[in-house]
Amino acid sequence: MPDQFPMVRKIWTFLEETHGDGSKHLSNPTRKAAAAAVFQNPYAGQYQEDLSLLYRWSEEIGTLLTQKAVAALGIDPGQVESYGKGAIAGEKGELEHCAALMHPNLGKSMRANVGGGKALVPSAKKLGYPGVALDVPLGHKDAAFVRSHFDAMEIRIPDAPRSDELVLIVAVTDSGRPLARVGGLKKEEIKGEDGLR
Repeated sequence: MPDQFPMVRKIWTFLEETHGDGSKHLSNPTRKAAAAAVFQNPYAGQYQEDLSLLYRWSEEIGTLLTQKAVAALGIDPGQVESYGKGAIAGEKGELEHCAALMHPNLGKSMRANVGGGKALVPSAKKLGYPGVALDVPLGHKDAAFVRSHFDAMEIRIPDAPRSDELVLIVAVTDSGRPLARVGGLKKEEIKGEDGLR
């Protein structure tokens, strides 16, 4: 089984700007960015008990993707407000391959490249096919109870994942939802002690 950094077939970078919602125009658009890497699944079509290779890969790929997503926003890493992550496995893969990419180590890489982050990184995973969409959930990086930042970003890559591939996605924002007004903790009220409030 390969131990080196995987051969990445493609990297996609996405930028979404919302200039209006409903009947209202925004004086400052809300922005979301994501970066996604497509690479070979070393365990496609076979059961592997030890998935630690994917843990290691996710640290390296996660650093690269987080840096690309932040760069797409054109802001300093510390100005990132929300984050989220996602993974898709092709049909010869397993959901656990997605979990191995996202859960043990990816959060460290993301936090190191967004100026910290106390809250858990929201995540989504699925088995899919080329062009399948994944809604990557988003939440405030320092306080999970900030309702204005509950959101998602839809990501799809036209030719991925192939049956023996994985897609790893990192998403970040410079703001919450446009025109958020459903109450809850405001970002100005964050204490940043426990990742919740």
